[in-house]
Amino acid sequence: MSRKTIATLVQMKKEGEKITMLTSYDASFTRVLEAAGVDSILVGDSLGMVIQGEESTLPVSVDDMVYHTRCVARGRREALLIADMPFMSYSTPDQALHTASRLMKDGGAHMVKLEGGATQLETVRQLTMNGIPVCAHLGLQPQSVHKLGGYRVQGKDEETAREIKEDAMALEAAGAQMLVLECVPKMLAAEISRILTIPVIGIGAGVDCDGQVLVVYDMLGISSGRRPRFVKDFLPEAGSIPAAISAYVQAVKERRFPTEEHSFQ
Repeated sequence: MSRKTIATLVQMKKEGEKITMLTSYDASFTRVLEAAGVDSILVGDSLGMVIQGEESTLPVSVDDMVYHTRCVARGRREALLIADMPFMSYSTPDQALHTASRLMKDGGAHMVKLEGGATQLETVRQLTMNGIPVCAHLGLQPQSVHKLGGYRVQGKDEETAREIKEDAMALEAAGAQMLVLECVPKMLAAEISRILTIPVIGIGAGVDCDGQVLVVYDMLGISSGRRPRFVKDFLPEAGSIPAAISAYVQAVKERRFPTEEHSFQ
């Protein structure tokens, strides 16, 4: 396994090789993910729910994210490391620059991820002009769960589908170098993946995205609460955590995950 950069992932997209991504929050899990050949690791603000026991991602602080990103960075050797910018830590371009610099300088992240479309274009420009790689996030945006009225599929009607597609193109033009699409119809995700030159990573967005991401606790069946439709528990068949993560990687690479069962029309 060679060291992954954003240029590596762009080349993988060009060659049609699926990109694998999982979340991690500590050094030990990170070493297991790397041994399985995971291409990119996301330190997600999902840690608020799966690590801290919160009901949403909203209470997660920048200090929390820096701490967990640093833990993951200590265990990482080759995967591209992305860190979420938490709720209300990038409400202005200048605030975003401060948050991102902490995640990269203190946390060791290679890239930061933020949620939002047209309203984030100036922030994306500010970050990229200052040498900070950005992963955008469209579709279901967990930090906006109260505004969206819950964890619901986005882009099901023609108008919202068009908005998501337009936002995706605008974010790429503003400098975003990767995009996560969460809980959108598979045909919409496939179209966006074709249009954009940057890698598009799906979660509940069908098999035709350039890659897939899941919360690692979800794909091991050890998170609490109702399991989202787009999640598959890989642990029972594999029998161990390392084997389950390897099975996930192979299933994504071979286009066996996600299936229709894990996708939205």
